[in-house]
Amino acid sequence: MKTAVLVFPGSNCDHDAYHALKHVVGLDARFVWHKESSLEGYDAVVIPGGFTYGDYLRTGAMAKLSPVMEAVRRFAEGGGPVIGICNGFQILLEAGLLPGAMIVNESLRFVCDYVHLKTETARTPFTRGFSPGTVLRIPVAHYQGNYFADAGTLAALEERGQVVFRYCDARGNATAEANPNGSAGNIAGICSEGGNVLGMMPHPERCAEEALGSADGRRLFDSMAAWLKEKGR
Repeated sequence: MKTAVLVFPGSNCDHDAYHALKHVVGLDARFVWHKESSLEGYDAVVIPGGFTYGDYLRTGAMAKLSPVMEAVRRFAEGGGPVIGICNGFQILLEAGLLPGAMIVNESLRFVCDYVHLKTETARTPFTRGFSPGTVLRIPVAHYQGNYFADAGTLAALEERGQVVFRYCDARGNATAEANPNGSAGNIAGICSEGGNVLGMMPHPERCAEEALGSADGRRLFDSMAAWLKEKGR
């Protein structure tokens, strides 16, 4: 199972993702520079967190123009699993692979803390092993993680089961107090209509081992590996 970890100028969680995939989960992880134009031979794609191009213009606005993003689009259209984490989620939004946009946190402050997430669906390769309602403990670290979409888009996401994670308290209640950035509907992660593209602001690669305070993040990568095995990849 060959997994691509994309690297853009400004990526800073690429090595964390590589470590979690290769040394914790045991996948064949490879770094892929953003100027590459093909992802042929890869079974999964990870777009890691960071500050691509210094977050100039808007977060992810310049990274979406990198040659590799057209390859990501083709890979996603072919049904391949893609996960964008934090800045990776912002890039997926800017590239139009997921709907909506990301704006500055409601507090106008950078947020770096552990949060709780309620799993809303098991329809993605990354959550296929989760029961809906499962609560995870995963850290966030962002300034522009306030998910925004118009009312029609939000209604469509809910109706089609595309909301994957919601900020919640330890008991699974999606309260305003548990929302670290003011995201609409407490949304922490969404997927494409096909379910194979997932964007999420929390960082599963930063909590893939108990020594880091939680191993809940590993469960997403284990789920993806099991999905790939089922597909014979």
